[in-house]
Amino acid sequence: MLDRINRLKSEIEQLSASTPEEVEALRIKYLSKKGEVSLLMNDFRSVPADQKRVIGQAINELKNFATERINSLRESLLTADTECEGIDLTRTASDIRLGSRHPLSLVREEIIDIFRKIGFSVAEGPEIEDDWHVFESLNFAADHPARDMQDTFFIQRSPDVLLRTHTSSVQSRVMETTKPPIRIICPGRVYRNEAISARAHCFFHQVEALYVNEDVSFADLRQTLLYFAREMFGPDTQIRLRPSYFPFTEPSAEMDISCNLCGGKGCSFCKHTGWVEILGCGMVDPNVLDACGIDSKRYKGFALGMGIERITNLKYQVKDLRMFSENDVRFLNEFQAAH
Repeated sequence: MLDRINRLKSEIEQLSASTPEEVEALRIKYLSKKGEVSLLMNDFRSVPADQKRVIGQAINELKNFATERINSLRESLLTADTECEGIDLTRTASDIRLGSRHPLSLVREEIIDIFRKIGFSVAEGPEIEDDWHVFESLNFAADHPARDMQDTFFIQRSPDVLLRTHTSSVQSRVMETTKPPIRIICPGRVYRNEAISARAHCFFHQVEALYVNEDVSFADLRQTLLYFAREMFGPDTQIRLRPSYFPFTEPSAEMDISCNLCGGKGCSFCKHTGWVEILGCGMVDPNVLDACGIDSKRYKGFALGMGIERITNLKYQVKDLRMFSENDVRFLNEFQAAH
């Protein structure tokens, strides 16, 4: 009998309930007239006389323990209900204010989508680079000003480790490991040692494109540029190319588009010229192809690059570059409708 009482006590110690109905079911199981404790009282009659005092005391203690345990479960549920008093569970949930994508991210994705339509795929590379991929493989002379500490962030006191100054380093990495044809677009953050102002920053974002294949011509480059300009700024956009110089392209050019504010008639934004510069481009210099292991006598290519901040300025008329990195929620909320 004592073993049976002890087993019931251990069982009651482990009781749990999550609703008042479950508590009531436990009370009926253990404390009702036909419950487990009551059955012990019925069997008490057959206990030998010399054991009745001990067994009777154990049964009473078990009954008190079961009553306290079940009451405790009932009180814990009442306490949980009290904590919810004053809360209207039928009330409509509060509005959750959704954030908005950053304008640079919006423009970056739009540029990528335009080039994807004509077969370009996205390529990415490290922001901490070496001199070979940033400068030497791209035909920069050993004494080029871009290699000075006044223009480039070098790290670890090493002349060979630096923060990339352009995403052209991604192009050289792809050319080293991929056989033509190559058709890639390279978005990413770049760093230059410049004073921060409304028109310049020490870090900004670029998108560069590269196409290498047989029989690639400057006409292919111009048609690609015209397609991009009209997809980005509208079907009436005109372009013009002006001769320029970049170490990694020859010939090189700067591209202007007709001002999308005045339609090319002239305004303060375009300094009354009707044109706005947006990117640099050119045919890949044969020295760059050879340095990256591509036969320049068989293959040719073109490259172009633009600052995402510059394109965003033109698209949304943001006049201060610092606003892109200050995380002012009021500024970011202005672009919710652009999603």
